[in-house]
Amino acid sequence: MGQQVTERRPGPDPAAGPIARWAVWAQQRRVVLRRVGLAFSLMIIAGSTLIFGRTLIGIDPHRFEAAFAATGLDQIVMAFGLACVSYTALTGYDGLALRHLHIKVPYRLTALASFTSYAISFTLGFPLVTGGAVRFWLYNTAGLSAGKVASLTIVAGVTFWLGMGMVLAIGFIADTAEIGEINHLADIVNQAFGFGLFGVLIAYIVWVMRMRRRGRGVFLGLKLPGPFLTLGQTALGVIDVCAASGVLYVLLPKGHALGFSAFAALYSFASMLGIASHSPGGLGVFEATMLKGVGGSSDQLLASLLLFRVIYYLIPFLLALAMLGANEAIRRWRSLRDEMSRTELDDED
Repeated sequence: MGQQVTERRPGPDPAAGPIARWAVWAQQRRVVLRRVGLAFSLMIIAGSTLIFGRTLIGIDPHRFEAAFAATGLDQIVMAFGLACVSYTALTGYDGLALRHLHIKVPYRLTALASFTSYAISFTLGFPLVTGGAVRFWLYNTAGLSAGKVASLTIVAGVTFWLGMGMVLAIGFIADTAEIGEINHLADIVNQAFGFGLFGVLIAYIVWVMRMRRRGRGVFLGLKLPGPFLTLGQTALGVIDVCAASGVLYVLLPKGHALGFSAFAALYSFASMLGIASHSPGGLGVFEATMLKGVGGSSDQLLASLLLFRVIYYLIPFLLALAMLGANEAIRRWRSLRDEMSRTELDDED
């Protein structure tokens, strides 16, 4: 009889040293977290697809077209104005990150890199990859290394999350009753959630202060901004999120009764779900959440969401591509001109 071979599963070897065992456990935890994250994303996409699909099936094309026609020019103008405010605030994300990293870059380059990176990553998704690639392409001309651009992208991302967290906290406390109509939870639960978010922000500031006092970084030596710059990040993030949610808010059908604080909190939550789903631009997930939360006529709300996508995502995306193309063309022309000038000088000599 042959010997039975027992398959050995990978795991910490008792005979190995503590460092080796810790490395194996860390790797196993990463695998588990990736699987949990993937399952969570698939659950979000599946639920959103079900909600969004059922809504689309029930759409009346004539009422949908009428909803477009009912959108006033004043609503569209205000939406474009608020979109400009939001993208202007986004340039401040990079500005604060550069200040924290003690890097001096002309504002025109900061504005170009910030606007194009966000306009593209908002549409394509995966902001650390798409936004980071655009930033590296542009900031590389100013001498920034890949490591500096990565640090800048992380610090700017923290600003975004601080802003959304603060807007959520304010909405849950300021408009508790309206939030309760959306999530069907008791007022005291929603208020506790809002104050809990404030507590998380305070804990984050305290943690950053302790890490900076010890001179330690949080990831590969990266040090996060201190308390004063963190408060600046939070304020800037709130301005951006409020302006971005305002774009959709002014496009909503006239006569809705949802207050802005509750709507901005719903917008932040929908954006977070869209990011967690990893779908490009949160497409489908964001719409399903807003349709479920705002309520009312699905035809009118879907028309507002489509206009919002065009104004806040599609037009900036196309403009960003055009600006990147123009910037590259100008850079290549200047390089060619300088090369021709050097050639003429060499010929004269």
